[in-house]
Amino acid sequence: MPEDYPYPVLKPFRKMPGLTKLVAAGARLIGQHPVAEKLERLYRFQKETSEESQRDILDNLRRHYPGNTRFVVLPMELSAFGYGAPEMPLSAQHDELAALARDPEVGKSVIPFATIDPRADLQATELWRAIDKLGFRGVKLYPRLGFAPDDPVLMAHVYPRLEKMGLPVMSHCSRGGVQGRYLSDHWADRYTEPEAFIPVLRAFPKLRICLAHFGGQRDWEAYANPDQYDPLDDAYDRNWQVSIRRMIGSGDFPGLWTDISYTLFQFEDYAPFLRMFLNGDDLESKRLRSRVLFGSDYYMTRQEKLSEKAVCIRLRNALGEPLFRQIADENPTIWLGEA
Repeated sequence: MPEDYPYPVLKPFRKMPGLTKLVAAGARLIGQHPVAEKLERLYRFQKETSEESQRDILDNLRRHYPGNTRFVVLPMELSAFGYGAPEMPLSAQHDELAALARDPEVGKSVIPFATIDPRADLQATELWRAIDKLGFRGVKLYPRLGFAPDDPVLMAHVYPRLEKMGLPVMSHCSRGGVQGRYLSDHWADRYTEPEAFIPVLRAFPKLRICLAHFGGQRDWEAYANPDQYDPLDDAYDRNWQVSIRRMIGSGDFPGLWTDISYTLFQFEDYAPFLRMFLNGDDLESKRLRSRVLFGSDYYMTRQEKLSEKAVCIRLRNALGEPLFRQIADENPTIWLGEA
């Protein structure tokens, strides 16, 4: 992360996470228990971000899963979204991730993805170094930083080779998350929405693209509680969760996938809807069932009440063993190109 993100005034809190815990204690002392609880969860998140290495974070994550679990690891390129240069350049981040994938103890559990901001790498040189020389297995995109999925750099230098090599793409698809400093909410949404990927899906029909977060929590909330949203509100009128289901269910975009990362950490609210979407006998439900991936978005999940393990077990129980096995094992194997 660049030092100035999200605000320069927060630098002391980033450098000394204990300050957040101190403010939380003060909030609890004056009776602001909900505020204190949020700050305490933020403190857990800060502790995770302050770990010395990617290996330390991976070790924390592995405690929540069976020993044979594998993890798709997604880096971030934050040099061109308006907050200055990060302390560690993307090339160094890729190198550290490659070393983690070679680690004799934990390397077999790591599936490394490369990333790119097309404004920072006009020939995709670093991305292809990570794939060709370091053996990375796919690409992570984050359009909300300030670029469109059909950016000319991606269309010319990234997607054609990925499609030919059979490597997948993971893209952020939620109204929340990191956003370009000078980017309006309107354009951030236009770059990130499911429909923004239609030109890519049509130009490269064999490319496997996963739109992460299944549209995001705001759109799941709007779908579950339509009486709480103005029909003219964008989250209701152009619901991304509904768009993704319709696009996959139509069969018009065979390369389109989605995942449930982070969104399903609001477990009690959304798990019944997910089960209903996936369990139907109609053709649209069957198509959707074959295109949903399990995911969590660790370590963002450290901000939540439920632990990583608790969500996994609850979801496994709610969906039933065959359906959970499909989204957590069978579908990812196909999406990764291993089937």
